[in-house]
Amino acid sequence: MKKFYLSLVALLATTHMFAQGWPAKYDGVMLQGFYWDSYRDSKWTNLESQADELSQYFKLVWIPQSAYCGGKSMGYNDLYWFSNYNSSFGTESELRSLIKTFKSHGIGTIADVVINHRNTLTSYFDFPEETYKGVTYKMYPTDVCANDDKGETKKWADANGYTLSSNNDSGEGWDTMRDLDHYSSNVQTVVKAYLNMLLKDFGYAGFRYDMVKGYDGKFTGIYNDATKPTYSVGEYWDGNAETVKKWLDATKINDQIMSAVFDFPIRYSVRDAINNNWNTNINGGIATDNTYKQYAVTFVENHDTQYRSSSEPNDPIKKDTLAANALILATSGTPCVFYKHWLAYKKDIKMMINARKVAGITNNSATTLNSYNGTNYRAVTTTGSNTSLLAVMGPGAKNFTTTAYQEIISGYHYRYFLPKRAKIAWVDLPSGDYEEEQKAKLIAVSNNSGAKLVYTTDGTTPTASSIQVASGTELNIPFGKTTLKVGLLSSGTVSSIITREYNINKPEPFVPYDITVYVNADKLGWTNGINFWAWEDASSENLTASKAWPGDLVTQSKTINGKKWYYQTYNIKDRNYMVSFVFSHNNGEKTIPQTDDVTDITKDTYLEIQDTPKSDAAQKYYDVVNVTDQVLSGIADAPIIDNTTTKDNAWYTLSGMKMTQKPSQAGIYIHQGKKVVIR
Repeated sequence: MKKFYLSLVALLATTHMFAQGWPAKYDGVMLQGFYWDSYRDSKWTNLESQADELSQYFKLVWIPQSAYCGGKSMGYNDLYWFSNYNSSFGTESELRSLIKTFKSHGIGTIADVVINHRNTLTSYFDFPEETYKGVTYKMYPTDVCANDDKGETKKWADANGYTLSSNNDSGEGWDTMRDLDHYSSNVQTVVKAYLNMLLKDFGYAGFRYDMVKGYDGKFTGIYNDATKPTYSVGEYWDGNAETVKKWLDATKINDQIMSAVFDFPIRYSVRDAINNNWNTNINGGIATDNTYKQYAVTFVENHDTQYRSSSEPNDPIKKDTLAANALILATSGTPCVFYKHWLAYKKDIKMMINARKVAGITNNSATTLNSYNGTNYRAVTTTGSNTSLLAVMGPGAKNFTTTAYQEIISGYHYRYFLPKRAKIAWVDLPSGDYEEEQKAKLIAVSNNSGAKLVYTTDGTTPTASSIQVASGTELNIPFGKTTLKVGLLSSGTVSSIITREYNINKPEPFVPYDITVYVNADKLGWTNGINFWAWEDASSENLTASKAWPGDLVTQSKTINGKKWYYQTYNIKDRNYMVSFVFSHNNGEKTIPQTDDVTDITKDTYLEIQDTPKSDAAQKYYDVVNVTDQVLSGIADAPIIDNTTTKDNAWYTLSGMKMTQKPSQAGIYIHQGKKVVIR
């Protein structure tokens, strides 16, 4: 009986361990894999293609809400939960492939979960009816808070014969969409089923809960206790640390906190320090509170604080972005790096994460804020499982001096140091792919001022007889693949061997090229031309002659395989240039349906407009199907050549990439100014 009792206790302990909202002593870093309107950069296929690189630095990637929202959307007007995952970022199959690939690389995918409010199809209470694994899920007017939309919803409901919930909102309201009553048993049933599906069917590792101020914190605890995600973080948008801690306490089940939370308090403190040129002490927020730091997810910026436009300036870090990242990556809690910062400062952020790993910093590590203060700088010191890491931030960081620490990284307004007693070999250049020759600085972190380093570049383990260099030596990393291994040499013994993998490429010069986009609207009877509204996202370039909606009326056409194709030619100016479209008829009036967005075209493309308009959007619009492969396979006059033929002339893909040799893979290529089919 005693043995059974102990086994039961162990089982219960394990259950509650997995029900916790964030692991203790967690050493990972999270990436927010999107920014506002990042429809191109955050495509599921684009994120998946980066798995090799991301896995070296991040254990978690948070992606946008992934279901269809009725049109182009970042996902916060959530509509479908169970049945439609063809979103603005890709198809359901692409999403599943992304999650699977990330998992195989050791990356957990975090779902953006929006359950405070929900959108409807056409009217106030027209929630989608969805069937998943034989069970039908639907929400009703009685699932909507009694005081939704400041009472406007109730006015409409009363006028149209509907009854709302008798409960008022348990948190802050969200206008224009329906605030869900989480006291409703139906809401709880649907939410739990939805979360279980994300975890067990799609394979998400956990959740980022949107706008948790909108409903009582206990419901996050209830949902996580029911579904048991490994990771959960709530967006409790508040700069008051005590208020944020109260929310964490509200999530408790059996006295156990059930979710992490974004550390807005430390974010605002860092912003204020930056605005005062780092002459203001940094407040700890959640990340340095011993009771709560396990549940602190620190960040510098996100999609809500970033600058979007002159009409939405929001609250970005206006300067010292790198220094702000240096602080959170050298501090306890779990850092979350903003995707825009990752794209802009990849090399620096990689170095910071490498330093965090070397020190062995986790979310439970001990951090001392303001450990060194001076004019225009502040410092933090964090003790990891291996050694401590000292980070100095601010324009005055260059004036900071120390004899006990060795500098390993420096950048714009930040410096990283390790204690000399750590006895570590350091290489400042992170592993990765580069497009130009690189230099790697080798640094000996040692109390011995004359300490040497030994290294190899062929992947072999360095020994005392390998090439010896002094600390601070810079190595030229050549084109090609190099495995650099560096060790600290002391008294004839090599220790602390560090490895870096480099792939240095010299890209072929880009040659601008033209693409032609063909559009068929036979199904709609658009026979007198089609309006092409065209643009390029990254450069904010409008590609129409009129620069005004509905764009250019295109009347030039070709008949191919019995179909009429209206066409227009565009110039691809650089490697990242992509053309996007909306097509319409007549004057493009809102009463006349237009097409959905067709984005990121980089090659000759054939598009067919379908004749069934979307039925779940306020404005009707038509789907567009890419039929390029079908059309090209039916063109009889394309030259066909034998793949064994040898030519010395250059070959190009349809996207303009120059190939090193004649392609062996079947496809369509550009050669001697002509399109050539290789079969």
